[in-house]
Amino acid sequence: MRYRQLGRTGTWVSPLCLGAMNFGGDLTDDDEAVATISAALDRGINFIDTANVYNRGGSETVVGKALRGIRDDVIVATKVHGQMGDGPNDRGSGRRHIRLQCEASLRRLQTDRIDLYQLHRPDESTPIAETLGALDDLVHAGKVMYVGVSTFPAWQTMEAIAGADARGLESRPVSDQPLYHLLDRRVEREVVPLAARYGLAILPWSPLASGILSGKYTDGAIPVGSRLHRFGVTREDERFAPTLAKVQELGKVAANAGITLLQLALGWLMAQPEVTSPIIGPRNREQLEANLSALDIELDTDTMAAIDTVVPPGGAVLRL
Repeated sequence: MRYRQLGRTGTWVSPLCLGAMNFGGDLTDDDEAVATISAALDRGINFIDTANVYNRGGSETVVGKALRGIRDDVIVATKVHGQMGDGPNDRGSGRRHIRLQCEASLRRLQTDRIDLYQLHRPDESTPIAETLGALDDLVHAGKVMYVGVSTFPAWQTMEAIAGADARGLESRPVSDQPLYHLLDRRVEREVVPLAARYGLAILPWSPLASGILSGKYTDGAIPVGSRLHRFGVTREDERFAPTLAKVQELGKVAANAGITLLQLALGWLMAQPEVTSPIIGPRNREQLEANLSALDIELDTDTMAAIDTVVPPGGAVLRL
């Protein structure tokens, strides 16, 4: 396993991050979730990403259970911002909510600190100075090691960086977690250049485009139980046809390279210079192994060029 530096920090993480969004709810029973986490760690994955809103804390609880006795061997990332209760103060990036949710996440994760605490989404109603101040307090208290952002427009990430630098805060973001995959490369316009300029780690979420790049849809079928099926997407959906056409083109590129579409998608992302660790989201050990098979993939220049002809840099296919 060739570990990668998390931005400009002194922490090193695996080239794939295990996303735990599917754990702690109805999709994966807890025993299989724990077994999947253990299998990932056995293969050298040392980076796990979750969030307080994933199954209303269920994901964090399962991650905490799986890491008993080995917590110090793993870099744990979680997030704050989403709705965690029915009250008006049970969401957002205000000082009160961040402080309370950090404590709740620590309890569920059964740990004394969060390695990477990420703002899940921008909060338009809270001044960034308040958010950064609250996070800085947590860093100084030893409850948070590093701060990151997720799905922020480039200008708001820059606002956070500049605000932290101006005040000398330890809450300066070290990472950015954007939506980024073969079918949606829009972050290459502004987010990726910003990350390169300011040394942010890029941690792409949904690297398989909600499973569309897993290879299960290339014949146009939508298997029962698949993510698209659960989302209510049908073959007649006007959003599906243009996406399917591009997926089939990418499938041909993968076949010419002698690999699967899934391996092409993950291998391509891991090959991007500014990408640190795409976040995979397997439901079980079988899906985990399929994802980990991409670790040994190295795409040649012809394959990379062929990908650019299907979805040009900075471009996007209509997303589902």
